[in-house]
Amino acid sequence: MTKKITVLLSVLTMSVVVAGCNTVKGFGEDVQSVGRAGEEAID
Repeated sequence: MTKKITVLLSVLTMSVVVAGCNTVKGFGEDVQSVGRAGEEAID
């Protein structure tokens, strides 16, 4: 029983970590997009 709980908690933790990485990646892409738009407006 304890092993099943440990596996379940591990899977849940990994899914939260993966979701967090995707969110940070998306935020970084948004910042880059804003930077490119600013450069184009200045040029």
